[in-house]
Amino acid sequence: QVQLVESGGGLVQAGGSLRLSCAASGTIFSINSMGWYRQAPGKQRELVAAVTSGGSTKYADSVKGRFTISRDNAKNTVYLQMNSLKPEDTAVYYCEVDSPLSSYWGQGTRVTVSS
Repeated sequence: QVQLVESGGGLVQAGGSLRLSCAASGTIFSINSMGWYRQAPGKQRELVAAVTSGGSTKYADSVKGRFTISRDNAKNTVYLQMNSLKPEDTAVYYCEVDSPLSSYWGQGTRVTVSS
């Protein structure tokens, strides 16, 4: 059974930084990509950033230049460094791992940015 454990969320003032981590445990045959999504109250879940096994990355336009995604393949861990946070970044952030057989989701970690 695959489990994703997220950490690093919290309350921060606008302009501050947070680093999210997501560690995947269990048997995963292979991983195509790992990513972070977020869902703000009353809004749909949206992709924030993703990184492939080869290291290619993509970002939502709203976070480009402020957020950086990285992964440690040996540890099956993905990170999201969030800088220059804005109140509109407030959301529950979810980790997602995509493998050839299935996709797995974390339980979510809340990020609140105060103005």
